[in-house]
Amino acid sequence: MTAWVALFFATAAILLPSAAGAQSYTADTEQPPEKFAPSVLWEGWHGRVELKRQNTGHGTPGESTQTMLRIDSIFRGPVNLLRFDFPFPDDKTDFSGDPFNPRPGDLKTRVGFAPLKAGGYSFPSFVEATFPTANPESLGTGKYQLSAGIRMLAPLAFPVDDPKAHEARLELQVQQVNSVAGDPDTKDINYTKFELTFYEVWRGTYTVKLKLKPAVDWVQHGRTGSVGEIEGGLFFRRDWRAWLMLGHRTTGPSGIPSTYSDRVELGVARKF
Repeated sequence: MTAWVALFFATAAILLPSAAGAQSYTADTEQPPEKFAPSVLWEGWHGRVELKRQNTGHGTPGESTQTMLRIDSIFRGPVNLLRFDFPFPDDKTDFSGDPFNPRPGDLKTRVGFAPLKAGGYSFPSFVEATFPTANPESLGTGKYQLSAGIRMLAPLAFPVDDPKAHEARLELQVQQVNSVAGDPDTKDINYTKFELTFYEVWRGTYTVKLKLKPAVDWVQHGRTGSVGEIEGGLFFRRDWRAWLMLGHRTTGPSGIPSTYSDRVELGVARKF
C-alpha cells in the first residue's frame, strides 16, 4: 500500500467520530464564519475534510474516474485558505472504474486570500500549484502547473414569505492555468476556465447547486467546451454535509481541458 493510500484511509477515519458539540455552519464557503472574532490567527482557524467519489466518462487528463481527498485549513488574515487535494484515480479509467485499485494522482495545493468587498459583493482570490505526482504518469498531466483565479460572491434575496429560510448566492469564478515544466513529451497546458454557480441553502439543511463550467484551450487555438452540473445535498449531524452531483458536457468537443462527457459524484464533508 502506497503512502498516499495510507494517508487516504487515515484521513477518512477522521470523518467517523461524532460531530456533537462542534460549531454549526450553514454555508459551504471558503470564508470563516463571522462568529469568529479572534485576537490571534490560530483562534480564528477552522478546517474542513472532504471525501468524494467521481465516476467520469471520457474525461481529459486529471478528469478521470477517481476518489478525491480534500483538506482545507481556513484562517483569518490576508492568507485565509490552505488547501490540499489528493486524487486517487482508478487504475481502470473508464466510467465504471475500479475503486479498490486506486493509484496516486497529481497533487494540487491552493492558497486563498481574504476577499475584497465592494457593493455588497465579495471577491476572494487564490493561486494554485499542481505537481505531476501521478503513478503511472498516464493517470496525470505530466506537467507542473501554476494558476491564479478570482471569484465573485453575490448574495441573492427571494421575494418569499420567509426569506430567512433561504440563503442563496451567485458565484462567478475565472481561473487561468499554465504548465511551467515537466515531461517535454506531454502536451503543454494553457487554458482559461470559468464557473458560474447558483448556490442555495434552504432552512439551513438542504443545498442545491447549479453550475456551468466553460473552458477555452489556447493550445488548441481558442477551442471551447463546457460542462453543466446539478447537485443536491444536505447538512446533517451539525457539521456534516453529503451530496450527489450529476454532470454532462453541454458544448464543445472532447479534449478541452477540465471537461468530460459524463460524471456522477458522491461526497461527504465535515467542518470542525
